[in-house]
Amino acid sequence: MLEHYIRDVPDFPKPGIVFKDITPLLQSPQGLRASIDALAAAVDPASYDLVCGIESRGFIFGTALANQLGKGFIPIRKPGKLPSTTVSESYELEYGSDSIEIHEDAAAEGQRILMVDDLLATGGTMAAALSLVRRIGAQPVATAFVIELSFLPGRDKLGETPVHSLLQY
Repeated sequence: MLEHYIRDVPDFPKPGIVFKDITPLLQSPQGLRASIDALAAAVDPASYDLVCGIESRGFIFGTALANQLGKGFIPIRKPGKLPSTTVSESYELEYGSDSIEIHEDAAAEGQRILMVDDLLATGGTMAAALSLVRRIGAQPVATAFVIELSFLPGRDKLGETPVHSLLQY
């Protein structure tokens, strides 16, 4: 059912790429509700204490999921966007590198965290996010994505952390 809401955009962001656009999913009350319900069903809510989302589309799904389940939410953001003391992690991109940050007090020691993002592709961003959560003393219990590009090696970079994806391409 969710496939109906994903739009293919050819040659974006560069020629030869077929971008999986979630905008129609977000615009549809039924599609958005179905995706949040499916994410909620993917991982037992009793297995985690907080939901963590990665800027920016991970915020959309992560906060909606946290709200639905009565959980708190942890944002992971690009450098310089969080107002308090942060921990940073760099990761490699196809051409260069990037960094993300988390507040050092975003979770208590040993708290169990569900990691959420819209897309799993090469896995670099989520691998860095998992590292950040571990560095602040919390425990990532699983990752959840709306879309997984299974022809890319994203899962391989996430180690032993379980991966749940609603759609695979």
